[in-house]
Amino acid sequence: MNTNYLLPAEWERQSGVLLTWPHANTDWKPYLKDITTMFVDMARAIADRERLLIATPETDMVDTLLHAALSPQAMANVRIVECDSNDTWARDHAPITLTATDGQNLMLDFQFNGWGRKFGAEKDNAIGRNLHAANALHAPMENHLNFVLEGGAIESDGQGTIMTTSQCLLAPNRNQPLDRQEIELELKRRLRAQRVIWLDHGNLEGDDTDGHIDTIVRMAPDNTLLYMGCDDTNDSQYDDLKALEQQLKELRTSDGKPYQLLALPSPTPIYDDGERLPATYANFLVINGAVLMPTYRQPENDAKAKGIIAQAFPGRQIVAIDACTAIRQHGSIHCLTMQFPEGVL
Repeated sequence: MNTNYLLPAEWERQSGVLLTWPHANTDWKPYLKDITTMFVDMARAIADRERLLIATPETDMVDTLLHAALSPQAMANVRIVECDSNDTWARDHAPITLTATDGQNLMLDFQFNGWGRKFGAEKDNAIGRNLHAANALHAPMENHLNFVLEGGAIESDGQGTIMTTSQCLLAPNRNQPLDRQEIELELKRRLRAQRVIWLDHGNLEGDDTDGHIDTIVRMAPDNTLLYMGCDDTNDSQYDDLKALEQQLKELRTSDGKPYQLLALPSPTPIYDDGERLPATYANFLVINGAVLMPTYRQPENDAKAKGIIAQAFPGRQIVAIDACTAIRQHGSIHCLTMQFPEGVL
């Protein structure tokens, strides 16, 4: 084990972000125009502040679209690489990058199998290697394809603590026959972590991922945890989210102190064809100088969530991105993106 490497916190300095662009051969086809609008909004917010890497089978189309929508200064930060995909969830198919105390980076290429073989993923599982082969990612890449791990399943404080959920990592078709203890040892070994915190509550209705942590709890500076709260006793998720809150109150940092807890509001339930969608304000993305937060056309809840996120990330601009189309495919901003530390892009 090389203890010099750590999984950095998301709020540490970045070189850029990956977007895997939607196209007509994905599940976005029925509302491709609307999701493309959201991707343009994300691309603009990112490229105004740092580099943006885009994987797409339609390079000319995306290039034309972004040249019309972004400033010349922002376009100078954009690189578009031809790369086919099953879908667009970069958080889960992109490599996970560790950083060393000397500034060196190491990319870990885990297996992505469509969240437990629910969906086809063979093209997505190859995206990291394809981008690396195209010289778009500038760091050594380790092969970890014998272990299933999605970026949305883990959070890091940048100090050696990894947080995850038992409902996801112990779900079927991930890493059986490994049990919880064995999976924890693998996480520590592969991510060079000192400890793993397991959460056992908070799975949202309509979530295809079996309970990714980035939908319910996020780490922030100064030992702060933002989490999805719920005050509506009539909400079907109320009991489980209250159990999550209680578990968070009992957690301690590596030096034995309680975490500072900030409860995000639950969006008013959103339904699509009778199915509740996993809308959450926890699925934000931290970038250089800003936080991209999802909004759901609920002015009161959106404003309250914005204020709480701003409290956790002082000095960063909070950029609202309409995520109503994204949650129709059961994800949001963080799920659609993957950030890279300095030196990778």
